[in-house]
Amino acid sequence: MNGGFSHKTVLLREAVDALNIRPDGVYVDGTFGRGGHSRLILERLGRSGRLIALDRDLAGVEAARGIADRRFKIVHSSFSRLRDALTDLDVARVDGVLLDLGVSSPQLDEAARGFSFRFDGPLDMRMDTSHGQTAAEWLAGAPEQQLWEVIKNYGEERYAKQIARAIVAARSGEPIVTTRQLSQIVAKAFKSREPHQDPATRTFQAIRIYLNQELEELSLVLPQCVEILAPFGRLAVISFHSLEDRVVKRFMRDVAHPSSLPTKLPVRHAELPAPRLRLVGKAVRPSAEEVAANPRARSAVMRVAERTEAP
Repeated sequence: MNGGFSHKTVLLREAVDALNIRPDGVYVDGTFGRGGHSRLILERLGRSGRLIALDRDLAGVEAARGIADRRFKIVHSSFSRLRDALTDLDVARVDGVLLDLGVSSPQLDEAARGFSFRFDGPLDMRMDTSHGQTAAEWLAGAPEQQLWEVIKNYGEERYAKQIARAIVAARSGEPIVTTRQLSQIVAKAFKSREPHQDPATRTFQAIRIYLNQELEELSLVLPQCVEILAPFGRLAVISFHSLEDRVVKRFMRDVAHPSSLPTKLPVRHAELPAPRLRLVGKAVRPSAEEVAANPRARSAVMRVAERTEAP
C-alpha cells in the first residue's frame, strides 16, 4: 500500500551540492533510504571516487543492492556505528558525510511497518526490524509515568498526561497491537483538536523517536563525523523535526565556536583553541516548488559545516 505517495528525495541537489563533491573523493551517505542522494553522488564521482552508504533498515539495504557500481558499498548498520563501519572497510578519512534524518516515504506508506496512523497495521515502528522491541511490546508494559514523559518530551504533546492515562486504561481491557487502536485511543483523549493535524501525529512521532533512539543516535554520530572528515570535508545534515535540528544546530555551533575563556584572562587570540568546524552558509529549506510537489518536505531543514585543518 502506498497511499498515493512515491518516494521523493528531499533537498536532493541542495544536499549533494553542499558536499562539494571531488571526483576522486570518498563519501558517506549515512542514511541510504531509497538512494536518491547516493545515486546523484555517484553521478558526480570520478572513476577513482568511492561512496559508502549505511542503512539500519533491511528494506533500504535490499534496495541498495540494486546499484551495480564498484565504487559503491552498502552496510547494514545504524549510523551511530559509523566509525566502526569505516574501520571494517579500512577507511580512515572521508571527504563528506550526508545524514538525511527521520523516516522515509516507503517506511511511512507500508502499513506493516506501523509508522503511520493513515493505514491500519501492526504497531511495529522499528527502523531495524531484525531486532529490538516493537511499539506494541513497549506499550504493553511501559509505566504510565514513562508513557507520559516519552509523549511529552519526544512529541512535545500538551495532552501527554491524558494520552498516557488513556493508554493504560485501554490496555487493561485488551492489548494495543494495531495503529488504528492507538490512534483511536489518542483521539478520545484530546480535549480540542488542531486544524490540519491528526490528534495522533505527535504521539506516533514520539514513540517512533523513542523506540529507535533517534536523538541518541544523532548525538553519537555527529562527533564521529568530525573525527573522520578530512580537512575541507563537508558535513550536511537534513532534519525534519525541531528536536533533531536543535541537536544539529547546537553541535555545529559549539564545534565551530569553542567555549570562550574567562573574561580578563591574558590570552592572545592565536592561543585560543582552534575550531574544528566552519559553518557553511545559513540553514537551507525546501523551495515552495518542492513543498508543493512533495508536502512531506515542508519541515526539512539542512545545516552544513566544513572541517578545518585544526587537529
